[in-house]
Amino acid sequence: MCTSTIERTFGIPVTKRLLFMVMVLMCVFACSRNEAMKRIEETGTITVITRNNAHCYYTYRGQDMGFEYDLAKAFADYLGVELKVKVAQSWDDLLPSLEEGVGDFVAASMTITPSRSDMADFSREYLSVQQKVIVHKNNTKIRTVADLDGKSVHVRRGTSYEERLRELKQEGLDIRIVLHEDVLTEALIEAVADRKIDITIADSNVAFLNRRYYPDIRIAFPVEIPQFLGWAVANGERALLRKINKFFKKIKEDGTFEDIYNRYYANVERFDHLDIKRFQERIETRLPRYEKVIREASDRYGFDWRLVAALIYQESQFNPWAKSFSGVRGLMQLTLPTAEDMGIDNRINPRESIMGGVRYFRELHDLYDKASEPDRTRIALAAYNVGKGHVLDARRIASRKNLDPNKWTSLEKTLPLLSEPRHYKKSRFGYCRGREPVIHVQNIVTYYDILKREAIEYSVVDERDEPADTSVVFHVEQDEE
Repeated sequence: MCTSTIERTFGIPVTKRLLFMVMVLMCVFACSRNEAMKRIEETGTITVITRNNAHCYYTYRGQDMGFEYDLAKAFADYLGVELKVKVAQSWDDLLPSLEEGVGDFVAASMTITPSRSDMADFSREYLSVQQKVIVHKNNTKIRTVADLDGKSVHVRRGTSYEERLRELKQEGLDIRIVLHEDVLTEALIEAVADRKIDITIADSNVAFLNRRYYPDIRIAFPVEIPQFLGWAVANGERALLRKINKFFKKIKEDGTFEDIYNRYYANVERFDHLDIKRFQERIETRLPRYEKVIREASDRYGFDWRLVAALIYQESQFNPWAKSFSGVRGLMQLTLPTAEDMGIDNRINPRESIMGGVRYFRELHDLYDKASEPDRTRIALAAYNVGKGHVLDARRIASRKNLDPNKWTSLEKTLPLLSEPRHYKKSRFGYCRGREPVIHVQNIVTYYDILKREAIEYSVVDERDEPADTSVVFHVEQDEE
């Protein structure tokens, strides 16, 4: 193609077009620095910047955990490198920490917003959330967005909640935005439950999870269309961003994301206010009578005592005289044959019931050694409730349906099928009310989560040694208007 043809085609003289192309290429290379990925490959480590809270990162019984932490650990494993954790001192430090070189990516349940996208590059979304208004359950006056007119709403400064409230003010609502400096959303939810403040806002995943701990709150209504969480990298780190996007695509296809999500958020939308209130009362009034022997039995057989306490509550409500229609008795609701096998003479004796019941649970747990945690424990809990024979049948159905029989999410689907003739007639152990063990396990997981919360350690992996302060400080600043 001759020069004049090029000029006619593109309308740009050749020399200027070449210069333009060079400038575009220079911009592409400048905007795509790829320093992080090179550093990760050279050092064999990747550093996540996150926050120390119940839905991002914390320590329980000496083990690092949290929804964002588990995802970040899976990402490090995907890259074949070691994960290091840096906890940002405040929410406002998260994105600036990327440019300062504190870490390689931010994983902190952060919604993707235009203002944040100016500060960092975000991955594709991995979870949909929606901002919800939180009030006390007895507050019946706040029913719609219009009811926020003239009210004070408490949120942390610098959040997407603050951005949305300012938008509502611009739309004409007279909302007093009360800003707290780096206070955990969970702490503001607790303040609503304790009636120290009237209204706050939380993303739906955080709101539903915390309703377990604070059953006196009401999740009222959304104030925003669904938004999406994403991980952030420093502007221009496209190689790392591509790896993150490929990682999320992979774990959503192979079920890893679902497994991690279910560790923390399974059944959070299922909620019984009276049941949770009753449980919280009885861990204060009844549990102390049996806590010593529960701890002893749990230590002997290698379980977290809080898990055993949750199991006992589900079985008997901490009532040693409990008896079901099927004849099981005592704190751990053992059948007579099982009690005899475990060497129990008196099923209503609290010590005998607990020691024998935990020993039996240990035997069940040992059967499922091909399953990883927490699936192994949840399968064993189902077997404790419905019997290992029915669990075996459910696992066989799972295999026939190309589901992993060592995943609890598989058995949640197949156990209920054992109440259908087309399935139980072909099963070795026959009919069972398969929904019951599923609900049984879901309840125990909820009770266990509530008991664990008091033992979670928010120890910061950073320059500080002291635990993060999660209390609400009411020296707050009203929005500037």
